[in-house]
Amino acid sequence: MNVQRFTHLSARRSRLLERNHSSRNPPPSLPFAIPLQQSAHAANPSRNRGQMNFHHSPNTPLIKLPHRPAATGSIPPSYKVPLHDGNAILNRQRLNRPVSPHLTIYQTQIPWTLSALNRITGSVLSGGFYVFGFAYLVSPLLGWHIESAALAQSFAELPTLVKGGLKFLVALPFTFHSFNGVRHLIWDSGREFANKSVVRTGWVVMGLTVVSSLGLAVYGT
Repeated sequence: MNVQRFTHLSARRSRLLERNHSSRNPPPSLPFAIPLQQSAHAANPSRNRGQMNFHHSPNTPLIKLPHRPAATGSIPPSYKVPLHDGNAILNRQRLNRPVSPHLTIYQTQIPWTLSALNRITGSVLSGGFYVFGFAYLVSPLLGWHIESAALAQSFAELPTLVKGGLKFLVALPFTFHSFNGVRHLIWDSGREFANKSVVRTGWVVMGLTVVSSLGLAVYGT
């Protein structure tokens, strides 16, 4: 609706400009001219201060200002664009607009990578505890056997490689979130804020995470 109204107003404006331009025959110059020299009355700055004097004699050379019409060119007549065509044009124009910065254009770096992983692992751990706690509460009503003894017996029956892989996957987010939480506590004390220190502590957290997760996965398997 807005597209049709805009095109209608544009066509009406162009017709009015063409009608006014054709109905009058403008002179080749403005009805007045500016003299190159001011009159003798303007020689005294104490008189007529702040005023411009255009009085000139017949022998004073004049500058003819060229006439410039209101419209420099004819505007082609507009036509009514259907609503669906107007929306299609706007959608194509939006596709050509620049896109806001996103993750795919940034170089992978330790600071923002660990920052994202800290939030992801925190959500996974807290969400997992909430889901397991709710399932444990409703398990007697649904007949589920997820008590500790049943879970330990089911886990013991798995192959050794599968048990080690599951323990590693469970330990990985827990150890990373724990070590990175200590890193944030160090930042809260006002230390290790330099760029090199942030990168160095990030690699330390990654190393401790992998080593501790492997140790927990192998222990008791």
